[in-house]
Amino acid sequence: MDICLVNIDNNLNKSLKPISIVGMLWLQTHFDNEQWESLSNNEVIISHENSQLLIQDATSAGLKIKSVSGISTMDVFQKKN
Repeated sequence: MDICLVNIDNNLNKSLKPISIVGMLWLQTHFDNEQWESLSNNEVIISHENSQLLIQDATSAGLKIKSVSGISTMDVFQKKN
């Protein structure tokens, strides 16, 4: 696996996590230099729509992508009033 996308909320926004060197290098060619540190620290959040575009583009480039779309981390801890 080169890149992992993990649901972080009920809107299907995803945390973008490079897993391999190939994944990180590929992401660096698609993000501005100012964002590289955030990429390497797993601090990048992208929308569901943008994640679908990223998956399509990365897969066509030969990368292996894992998208974890089961229970979001926000669903685990139910809000109490």
